[in-house]
Order: sequence, then structure tokens, then C-alpha cells
Amino acid sequence: MVRDHGFHPVRIKRIVQETADTRTYVLDAPFPYRAGQFVTVRACGTLRSYSMSSSPDTDAELMTTVKRVPGGLVSNWMHDHLEPGDVIETTTPAGVFCLRESGTPLVAFCGGSGVTPILSLTKSALATTSRRVRVLSADRDAGSIIFGSALAELSERHPDRFEIRHHLDDQGGFVAEAQVREFTGGDLDADFYLCGPAPFMDLVERALLAHGVDGAQIFAERFTPTTEASAPGGRTTNAEKDGTVSIVLAGKRRTVPQHPCETLLESARRAGLFPPFSCESGNCGTCIAHVTEGEAKMRVNNALDDDEVTEGWVLTCQGEPVSAHITVVYEN
Repeated sequence: MVRDHGFHPVRIKRIVQETADTRTYVLDAPFPYRAGQFVTVRACGTLRSYSMSSSPDTDAELMTTVKRVPGGLVSNWMHDHLEPGDVIETTTPAGVFCLRESGTPLVAFCGGSGVTPILSLTKSALATTSRRVRVLSADRDAGSIIFGSALAELSERHPDRFEIRHHLDDQGGFVAEAQVREFTGGDLDADFYLCGPAPFMDLVERALLAHGVDGAQIFAERFTPTTEASAPGGRTTNAEKDGTVSIVLAGKRRTVPQHPCETLLESARRAGLFPPFSCESGNCGTCIAHVTEGEAKMRVNNALDDDEVTEGWVLTCQGEPVSAHITVVYEN
């Protein structure tokens, strides 16, 4: 398997003002992608991942939607400086927050800009399957609703298969677990998709599990950096443990002792190597490498599919050794 980790110049064709603080960027990018995936943008000396709001099954153009985040370096730069005709640098689409082959209903819970991949998934599910789709979208107030007209149009077009319910915090407070259970109803066999602020997603997942939903049917998209693992008591440690990590990069092989709670990427850096990386959150796939000896377990995986994991590919920013000796080979 060869993955394209590079960045590509992409021209902005149009910009659509969705709400006062949310814009959709229509990109001149002939990238193949799946509903629910994202692109990573390189700007301002850093990287940010943004989901597609378009669907490859219904839209002729690729669109990504960005909400202005208070203090957000990249989102504010995009809103303040980008115009149609400008060129940005993005990766090809990636991510595994996608539809799986199933005839069961699709039930989604989204908060704020978390509706972006949910809209993409909804459009594809309605266009390519006969599944029922229901979405509960939570927003601060009526003026904060993103894609309100697009969702209403889908509801009118598919009245027997699609339901959209808007929850406004300024009228009913934050979504409560009881509302999640009520909206789920008897669809315990559904596929559940979650995207939004971390507290919102945690509440929804907790409510679904308490309602009897199998955790394997819950799919969550998180773009917040993961917390670094630590030793018991919250103390990080550099103590060595039995075992070694061998890293092969550009023909160079380095072997170092294993350290507790250290990822393969961190081991590679400690060995004096400089492997590729980007988000360090398990989202973009830039740090992918092949495990040729031993075994690793990933903390988070939002980029590799099951077949790739079975073949031995690992996100080194998330992978920790679970065998005494492990060898990891980066692609050339």
C-alpha cells in the first residue's frame, strides 16, 4: 500500500457564507473521497483537519466547511483572508468516519459544526441506500444552525426516510441524556454517528450505552488532540522497560529501549530520526508505518481501515508496543 501524504495546491472556486461564523469553501480538487472524510489544511505554520460537507454521490464539487473558532489560528485566517481564486494546500481526503454496508437505520447526533460530516453521510445514505436516516442537531440558537435549508430540503425530498430535529440551547438548555434516549427510541440496531464538542459527544455516547446500544454500533469523529498517556498517578516517566523498538526510515535503522507510555513516533524521535507526522491525533494518516515484527496497539485510529490494520499498518503517533520487541518501517 502506498499512501499520498503530500500536500497539494488547491484553488478555491467559491465561498458560501453559511452562518455569521461559518463558511463553506468550494474547492477545485479532483480528489476521490468517501462521505464523512476530511482534508488537512496547511496554513499559518500549522495543520488543521476539516470535514467535507459535500457528498461524492450527490455533489459535483468538493466542499469543506469551516467554523470560526475564537482564538483559532487557521479558522480565523481562512475567514479573514481567503477569497475565491486563492490557493491553499491540502492533503487528499482521509478518515474512516464513513458509512458501512448495512440496511439498518442511521441515527446521528451532532453539535454545532459537527453537522458537517453528518450532512455528507446523510446525503450519501439517502442517495445510495434505502436506509432510514434521523438526525438530532444541537445548536446554540436559531442563527447558529448550519445547513438548515439543505437539511430541510432533504426532509422534503425524502419525507418517509429522513427526519431532522433541531435542538436550540437558548430555548431548551443543553441536550440531556433523556432526550438522547427518546430520540433513539426503539432503533437499538441502528448505526449511530456522533460529531460535535467533546462534552456533547461524551453525553450522547453515555446515554446510548445506558439505553442498550452496542458500543460497536457507535461511530464518533473527534478532532480534539488526545491527552498524552501517563504513568499511574498522572506522572510521566522515562524509565526503560524490557523490550526494544526498532525504527527503519530512509534506509536508516535505529533501535532504542522501550519506554512506558511512549508512542512509536516518540520512540523514533528519541532515536534521532525525523519521521513524517501531522495532526498527532490519529486523524490524518501522515505518520503511517508498517509493523514488520511484533505488535502495537493504537490509542486512537480515525485514518486506517480494518484491512490496513490487519495488514500491519499503524499510526505511529498513536501506536504503543504491546510485544517485547517491535520493528516499524516507514514508507520511502
